[in-house]
Amino acid sequence: MNETRTTRRKKPLSDGTTETALDVLDGSSRKGRLSRLLPFMGPAFIASVAYIDPGNFATNIQGGAKFGYTLLWVIVASNLMAMLVQTLSAKLGIATGLNLAEQCRNHFPRPVVLMMWGVMEIVAMATDLAEFIGAAVGFNLLLGIPLWLAGIMTAIATFLILGLERYGFRSVEAVITALLGVVAVSYLIETVMDRPNWGDVLYHSVVPQFSGTESVLLATGIVGATIMPHAIYLHSALTQGRITVKAPSQLQRLFRYEMVDVIAAMGLASMVNMAMMIMAASTFFSYGLTDVATLETAHRTLEPLLGRTSSWIFGVSLLASGLASSAVGTMAGQVMMQGFVQRRIPVWIRRLVTIAPSLVVISIGLDPTRTLIISQVVLSFGLPFAVIPLIMFTRRKTLMGVLVNRPATTALTCVVAALIVALNVYLVYRVFITG
Repeated sequence: MNETRTTRRKKPLSDGTTETALDVLDGSSRKGRLSRLLPFMGPAFIASVAYIDPGNFATNIQGGAKFGYTLLWVIVASNLMAMLVQTLSAKLGIATGLNLAEQCRNHFPRPVVLMMWGVMEIVAMATDLAEFIGAAVGFNLLLGIPLWLAGIMTAIATFLILGLERYGFRSVEAVITALLGVVAVSYLIETVMDRPNWGDVLYHSVVPQFSGTESVLLATGIVGATIMPHAIYLHSALTQGRITVKAPSQLQRLFRYEMVDVIAAMGLASMVNMAMMIMAASTFFSYGLTDVATLETAHRTLEPLLGRTSSWIFGVSLLASGLASSAVGTMAGQVMMQGFVQRRIPVWIRRLVTIAPSLVVISIGLDPTRTLIISQVVLSFGLPFAVIPLIMFTRRKTLMGVLVNRPATTALTCVVAALIVALNVYLVYRVFITG
């Protein structure tokens, strides 16, 4: 029986890209292996930007400066969990043609949906707080301009990136992926300059340890900055209508290609996150500079330790991270609002609303880095509202068809959700009860 092909897409690719992807899925493509893979790459790289945003800079650098390599295992574990969760998110969009927020609207009572939407809007503001402030600090460090002016430049740059969507979603993917590449290359250079102790790096990457309440706070921030709830909602939207097929064998083949996308993107994000902490541990911590608690201090301190080039590279990577993640955060906010309550506002209005808390933080002079870390903790508390519904839907045969979770996959994801909740409860106990 011939397998049918459809080309209905929510955010259409270029015709050439779509046709190439469909040819690959029905087995008629004669291109090489890499060329066959390229049409499917993109969604996970967009989502992965959320995994190396300025909040990660803040938590990873402060964690490395205060505790050396001790919390590297948190980054490794978080990114492994992220791979699993983002794979399920991509699979939900492919199998059902609906994103996670739309599934919640269709299956949960109205009051629950409104509550979840409210929580996710708070998450969106916390996300934008980290991303906007991070990019503003990047402009501030590189150009020496006041933070308020850097904030305006950040808003303008984000509008320009989002405006590329009128030329096709591939244009947005290309720019955001390029910014992701800038961050990755920057930290590759930084790691070479650091000359870390690779034996210690390997040990602490696999041996779980904490060192007091502050390390638990930072660990929770790392989890919140890594497995970000808005990225889970966004990824399901990026795959839901990108390439649409109906035949079971084509769905399975499409999912396998998307898994490659997830592994490549999340693997890159994991290495960048580890490089951030390794840099802080091998420079600041090893020199006894455990009080490097701000991005500005990290930027200034890198120059006498590693040279002027290193501090410049740090500023460029922070700026690229902030701009890319700010654009992705705005996209996620639109997806969540449309999915939960079937409302969509102009992107410039959402951008102005979500940057308001950031402008307040800048104007009243709050510590940007501490604000970034707290925002990541807020994100961690929002995670159950994304992970638990994702598990519920992807385990349903009636929804997922041939892409339904295997029992072992569901069980493993439940363990991930339980760990997230347990870490949050432990944090509240240590910080607010035992002090």
